[in-house]
Amino acid sequence: MRAPVGCPPEGAPRVTRPQVRLRFQADGAWVGAANAGFSFALGAASVALPLQAVAAGYGPVEVGVLTAISAISQMTGRMSLGRLMRVMPDWVIIAIACVVLAISSTMVVISSALAPFVIAQLLQGVARAYFWTGSQTHVVRGEGSSVKALASVNLIGNLGLLAGPVIAGLLIGEDAHTALLVAAAAAIVSLIPTSRLDRLPPFRKVQNRPPGRLWARAGVWEGCYAGVTAGAWRGLLGSYVPIALVRAGHLSATVGILVAVANATAILGSWLVRHVDGDARARRIMRAGTPVTGAAMAMMGLAAGSSVLAGLALAASGIAAGALQTLGPALASDSVHPEERGEAIAATGVWRAASLFVSPLVTAGLVAVTPIGAAMVVTGALIAAPIGQWVRPRAASS
Repeated sequence: MRAPVGCPPEGAPRVTRPQVRLRFQADGAWVGAANAGFSFALGAASVALPLQAVAAGYGPVEVGVLTAISAISQMTGRMSLGRLMRVMPDWVIIAIACVVLAISSTMVVISSALAPFVIAQLLQGVARAYFWTGSQTHVVRGEGSSVKALASVNLIGNLGLLAGPVIAGLLIGEDAHTALLVAAAAAIVSLIPTSRLDRLPPFRKVQNRPPGRLWARAGVWEGCYAGVTAGAWRGLLGSYVPIALVRAGHLSATVGILVAVANATAILGSWLVRHVDGDARARRIMRAGTPVTGAAMAMMGLAAGSSVLAGLALAASGIAAGALQTLGPALASDSVHPEERGEAIAATGVWRAASLFVSPLVTAGLVAVTPIGAAMVVTGALIAAPIGQWVRPRAASS
């Protein structure tokens, strides 16, 4: 069993093991509550923002570019988190994310001009980066298995992502203002459980650190590439999947339900791998998850006109992506020094955010010359190709 990072100060009262267990159980409940509120807000905003952009007169290419902008800010935000977590506690990072997401969701309610949309997407990217890295880092510093801890976080997070699109779809009429305001309110409410999290100290600098890039180390790289696949899936789910379904003639409520199907099966995929033990078994599952995710998203592009077939394709992609988004950070964090866990999880997030940027951008380029369904087929095929298993970086180069 791993002990939590950090030691009590000299002369502090001794904490017995039952007290430690109770403290971590209480902390886990607060982490779950914060995840539920934030992920609900994010799920609602992920559906409402692109549909609000369409209602405001923006075309599918512009929506893809706006989603890519969010991914850029998420990627750059994660790049700095490894250093930031050495000076700032993770609970503060989580709180910042909640406030930023609330501001992001409110901006396009005030104005549908291009500048507010761009700023809203930039802020949403920062919120994603800070919250997921902060919450995942917080739980792997406790006792027990990283896979189980992250499975619990992802379970609660995906439950929120399941409910958010459904509620957003029901609230969206001629515009998405109400859904966006509900998302903002949920993000603010998430500050309540965040304020109750354990005050774990910032990470310390590791002495005699191995040379080279941390993300290229064995175990960390596999975790990063899992993030690439899961990020591409999430990028399409938050941009062109809703648009493809709307263009195929589905009502907004149906779109919300189908997106929720993908998120629901991501819950299942994440939960199914919670008892995976051993790096070898985790790697085997991760190698299978990449082609399944991509092939299912390609099928979604072909079957967008059928709610049943589209739902089945989204379900298959969700199971595979859910497994990847749990196993990837867990493998990466368990492959490094305890004081490098935050940096390792941030590294997987950087690659995930890079994929969140590339997948909608590639699809946007394809949409300019082909129907949206065909564009998604091509993007899905690119996701399915296990490029990260063919080309492996060298950790020793700096």
